[in-house]
Amino acid sequence: MVKVFNYKGKTIDELKKMSLDNFAKIIPTRLRRSLLKGFSDRQKKFLEKLRKSEKPVKTHCRDIVIIPEMVGKKIMIHNGKEWISKDITSEMLGHRLGEFSPTRKRVMHSAPGVGATKSSKFLPLK
Repeated sequence: MVKVFNYKGKTIDELKKMSLDNFAKIIPTRLRRSLLKGFSDRQKKFLEKLRKSEKPVKTHCRDIVIIPEMVGKKIMIHNGKEWISKDITSEMLGHRLGEFSPTRKRVMHSAPGVGATKSSKFLPLK
């Protein structure tokens, strides 16, 4: 049995047919306020490029809300250092692009360096 994706009881086809105002009514409040305020010039330019292009579109707009027309597209999101390529899926609806390209990496410490004291050189053997 194949599980069909639903977002607040709506299938992806129903969501794509909805107007932006109707979609805004079913997403959480913080994102709703952002959508109803309207898109900035940078966000409008990004959406136009996304509609026209078949190739992945690069963007610095990490604050844009993922809307149904973006589903199925490939986007390259900048994290401050490199471009991270993401396929937009239906599960990403109602989130922001920046949530899917982390800006910080996990800190990995190595052995103690030159000049370390004897107490700071201690590494537990686990």
